[in-house]
Amino acid sequence: MGAIRDFIEEHYLHFNAAVVKDAAKGYERHLEAGGKMLISLAGAMSTAELGKTLAEMIRQDKVHIISCTGANLEEDVMNLVAHSHYQRVPHYRDLTAEDEQALLDRGLNRVTDTCIPEDEAFRRLEGHMVDIWKKAEAEGRRMFPHEFFYEALNSGVLEQYYEIDPKDSWMIAAAEKNLPIICPGWEDSTLGNIFAAHCLMGDTKPSTTKSGIEYMMWLAEWYTQEADDKGIGFFQIGGGIAGDFPICVVPMLHQDMDRPEVPLWAYFCQISDSTTSYGSYSGAVPNEKITWGKLGIDTPKYIIESDATIVAPLVFSWLLDR
Repeated sequence: MGAIRDFIEEHYLHFNAAVVKDAAKGYERHLEAGGKMLISLAGAMSTAELGKTLAEMIRQDKVHIISCTGANLEEDVMNLVAHSHYQRVPHYRDLTAEDEQALLDRGLNRVTDTCIPEDEAFRRLEGHMVDIWKKAEAEGRRMFPHEFFYEALNSGVLEQYYEIDPKDSWMIAAAEKNLPIICPGWEDSTLGNIFAAHCLMGDTKPSTTKSGIEYMMWLAEWYTQEADDKGIGFFQIGGGIAGDFPICVVPMLHQDMDRPEVPLWAYFCQISDSTTSYGSYSGAVPNEKITWGKLGIDTPKYIIESDATIVAPLVFSWLLDR
């Protein structure tokens, strides 16, 4: 076995550590039985460079569909084209309001300890994405947000800017496989805001980009076709819309479309440091999802209460036998 896998097997024996191993083994059993897996990405996992392990997970067919926020969709590509211009701020907890303003004045937008450069990341992508949006509209094509990114990556127009090894970009791996992606609430992202601005300026129309409702409609048909007796698992990183949106497709199919034969999610794991509190989705224990018709009594369920930037690469490395 790989060194990381050996280490986990030997030392991850109790508490959250044991759940890491249990969840990884459950994921592995699900794949070995012929099941498929959805991974949801909340937060800023792309800026945390999760692509270093997630890209290989995609290449090895250990993930079959991804649900992510618009931030994760775009930030992997931003890291790909502007990596050398990113700045790390290890003392971010000590920053004053004046320090934060100084970062903004330098065109640096902070995500915890990492600053994304506006000109080299956001604006570098903007021109090419606007061209693709306009071209699609002129040709009468409507696409999902992730499909516009796939078109940009597959066209080669961004290769001139690459600053990391392309094998570490999960979006490149996904584009090469045409991996299904669900990106609910895409408009709540930098490129989503930019698209809205160009719609206001008359450069393109909102209808050029397919909506979240259309994402749900597409997911309903995909799930119905793919969820055979082996089932589809759900590996959730963080909480929020990236997780809640796709997991709701099952009760929708059962309760609103009268498709009771469609199976429940066949595996569930969430990595989260959100504590259970009043009305919290991110901190809800898996059994709560039974009451919503998402999971069953016998569904393997795991909650890893930890930092996903630490835990997710370990689980993925286990599955990659590293």
